[in-house]
Amino acid sequence: MPAARPRALALCSTPTIVAPVLTGAPKLEPALFNLAATLTPRLASSDGEFHGPSIDEFFPEILFHVGPIPVNRIHLIQLLSVIAVVLILWLGTRRMKVVPGRFQSLVEMGLGFVRGGIAHDLLGRKDGDRFLPILTTIFFMVLFMNITGIIPFLNMPGTAIIAVPLTLAVVSYVTFIYAGIKKSPKNFFKNALFPSGVPWPVYFIVTPIELISTFIIRPVTLTLRLLMNLVVGHMILVLCFAATQFFFFTAGGGWAALGIGTLAFGGAFTLFEILVAVLQAYVFTVLTAVYIQLAVAEEH
Repeated sequence: MPAARPRALALCSTPTIVAPVLTGAPKLEPALFNLAATLTPRLASSDGEFHGPSIDEFFPEILFHVGPIPVNRIHLIQLLSVIAVVLILWLGTRRMKVVPGRFQSLVEMGLGFVRGGIAHDLLGRKDGDRFLPILTTIFFMVLFMNITGIIPFLNMPGTAIIAVPLTLAVVSYVTFIYAGIKKSPKNFFKNALFPSGVPWPVYFIVTPIELISTFIIRPVTLTLRLLMNLVVGHMILVLCFAATQFFFFTAGGGWAALGIGTLAFGGAFTLFEILVAVLQAYVFTVLTAVYIQLAVAEEH
């Protein structure tokens, strides 16, 4: 019996670790589950949830109506972009000087880029000057509506809803069809649907493909390429800065280190979005010029 007493005392003095059991919790070891609960920020609180970007941002609430037409925030941004394009081009070319100032030089540089780098390079001097007004309009409209996505207090590209990309694609589509039919209706449809150098039995396969590619796929790809680039870019920017705000002001503590990372990435991606804005304007204009060039070509 004396030997049993120390043994009983040892059993009684051994500390017992009781892990809390949470209803519906995953079947983890209690210590690991408690550690995970400690390290995970509290996302589920009613006033501290992380709200990532959603497609609803591209369908903002209606501010007012102009007759039967509803007007929202994005429409105002588009209108502001149009006004900015008209004012800048008008002010930059209103009083041209032999020795231009900085503003005139900047406008001339943009106009010269479209004229020499796109219109004349792809269409030649004659057709380039002929279609220069529409190519210039497309380039600056796309550029200014893209760049509003990174301007403070606007923070939304005007091309992020389908109306503008689709309208510009329709303009491009009508322009190259008009150019081809005006030059030679016979050659236009022959070159578009019956490319040279193809054995005639193969035309049963090639012609339907060319019909779909030229008259259906072109406007669709012009629209979706511009739209999707700007939509995705905007959502990534919103995600970066929303995460930064969450890590700094809601999660707090050591999670602020992640906020520094998301802030740095957001800043870098903003610079990348400037490049995308210019590049998409250039690509859209170049493709329009290429389609016009193919339409007026004698044979291809």
